Amino acid sequence: MENGSVVMSFILMAYTEMEDHRYLYFTGFLLLFILMLLTNIILITVIYIATALHEPMYFLMCNLSVNGIYGTISLIPSVLGNLMSHTYEISLTACFLQVFCLHTYGSVEFSILAVMGYDRYVAICHPFHYHQLMSHRNVCIFIAFSWIYPCIVFGLYFILTVQCTFCGRIIEKVCCVNFELVKLSCFDISFHSKVGFVVTVFIIVPQVLMILFSYAQILRICLSASKESQAKAVQTCTPHLLAVINYAVGWFFEVIQSRFNMSHVPYKARIFLSLYFLIFPPLLNPVIYGITIQVIRVQIFKLFFTCKNRLSTQ
Repeated sequence: MENGSVVMSFILMAYTEMEDHRYLYFTGFLLLFILMLLTNIILITVIYIATALHEPMYFLMCNLSVNGIYGTISLIPSVLGNLMSHTYEISLTACFLQVFCLHTYGSVEFSILAVMGYDRYVAICHPFHYHQLMSHRNVCIFIAFSWIYPCIVFGLYFILTVQCTFCGRIIEKVCCVNFELVKLSCFDISFHSKVGFVVTVFIIVPQVLMILFSYAQILRICLSASKESQAKAVQTCTPHLLAVINYAVGWFFEVIQSRFNMSHVPYKARIFLSLYFLIFPPLLNPVIYGITIQVIRVQIFKLFFTCKNRLSTQ
């Protein structure tokens, strides 16, 4: 058999469960799409405009929002298009593109969260050396590494997926994901699975260790600090912890959904679990940071009042 794909398109069967209420789902996803774009763009705009927010932590938040927009655009327009379609078909090229975008989005998200954890560790445990350790140059290196490292690691693994020959066409999801796609290969995928496990370790383990190390050191410092310092540390770390928990819940749902038999779970619940990872982090992260961090909240109000005053004077 030639080294080319027998199948040139796939059917996303999860949409068949949405047919009876397609317009309701379309409206819901459209509103989520607009809300995700709006909240992330507002956060990016506020951080860009307000010079008081030109600090490492806020630059990292800005990158988290940029990645959220990247993940949102990679998923929701496709979902909206398929909801209005009656074939639920996606081409091989579009499927490959979606796989790469969605997986790199998830990997970059975790890398940025790991760097943000390190930033909180430096701010609390080494406050007098903060601007030295988190200098503009170092922050740029951290940000570049957060994007480049996951893309290279997954990209090398993704080459194996691109070289696969596919015989099956049915994907039991609303979008293309690597594991579901590889299962449709005409040939044995045991080597692919082993490489996938190694890649997952390289993408997940360093970030987990970074977050655990950061918070272990923060906890050690807080145990011997005053109550006032402890309260300040909790206030500083709460947004990041909420973002990490939100990401971890989505990642847990995705792993359970992909690796285990979920036939006993109602189909609509499975669709929700599969989309949590791709919808709720980019939707909730800017809300979490916008609500819990007073400096950002103040700047958002200033931005809205400025826009309102300009419109009223016109």
